[in-house]
Amino acid sequence: MKKGILLMNLGSPDSTSVKDVRKYLNEFLMDERVIDLPYLQRFLLVKGIIVTFRAPKSAKAYQSIWTEQGSPLIVLTKELQAALQAQVAEPVEICMRYGTPSPKAAYEKLVNAHPDLEEVILVPMYPHYAMSSYETAVEYAKLQHKQGGYGFRLTVIPPYYDEPRYLHALAESIRPYLEQGHDHILFSYHGVPERHIKKGDCTGKHCLQVANCCEQPSPAHAQCYRHQCWVTTKKLTELLGLPDDKWSMSFQSRLGRDEWLKPYTAKRLQEMPGEGIKKLAVACPAFISDCLETLEEIAEEGKEEFLHAGGESFTMIPCLNVHPEWVQTLKAYVGATT
Repeated sequence: MKKGILLMNLGSPDSTSVKDVRKYLNEFLMDERVIDLPYLQRFLLVKGIIVTFRAPKSAKAYQSIWTEQGSPLIVLTKELQAALQAQVAEPVEICMRYGTPSPKAAYEKLVNAHPDLEEVILVPMYPHYAMSSYETAVEYAKLQHKQGGYGFRLTVIPPYYDEPRYLHALAESIRPYLEQGHDHILFSYHGVPERHIKKGDCTGKHCLQVANCCEQPSPAHAQCYRHQCWVTTKKLTELLGLPDDKWSMSFQSRLGRDEWLKPYTAKRLQEMPGEGIKKLAVACPAFISDCLETLEEIAEEGKEEFLHAGGESFTMIPCLNVHPEWVQTLKAYVGATT
């Protein structure tokens, strides 16, 4: 069977200019799965308030992490593409949910190079299911596939938050940092509004409504981001042999005044030194590629907050990026030939 491989990541502005950042934020935040408000309310909130004030600030944040090659997320995704391509015979392309390249552009490149293409395997760079990340990326890719009338079948890799090879790769990427003598490791995941968790609960009565809901079996877990983050953390700490008192998890990147998943990373970073945690390492398992949320929000802002609160040392553990074990994991996921 003639097949291609498509790695799909979040995306990035084309540059650090306020104009390009504004364009990117408009596309990102106007997504109904990101801000799930009626269109008119979303339009007024995003274009009238959020982007107006956030674009200049975000542009400065991007400037602090931008490289000579461009956006770290785009650069790292391209490096992952090259690393996987070196391991497989099938053509590998990349696309983004927001910005460029789009799924359509990637489909066109695959088809133009291989007119007899029968299948494209889509690998979302999101280990956990959330309507504002995995779901919107997959649905967007499916929509552009349908609109293009392509003759190939689109096969989507499901969330892999508890898949042994992903967990092994993640553990191996973190393991070297355990030798640096940290007091504690914080696993910081991208946050989502609590209403998203409840909205995705197919039972309507489990998520955030039952004591220790993430630990109690439920059909809701198939689409529960909070549960899946908990499972990843629990299994990862077991693989790494971390005692329960040496790790914790939190959620970052809160937007707006709504209640988001807790505890909030920023708040925990301010509290930890007062609890005796002076040497901290932070890992961000929800992100496959280092990006604004890890390089600026954690490695820069988070470090400053922790040290200002009395911390002595702070280490941000890099994401999987192009770790050899991750490349081999992807190769296994797509069933590629060599």
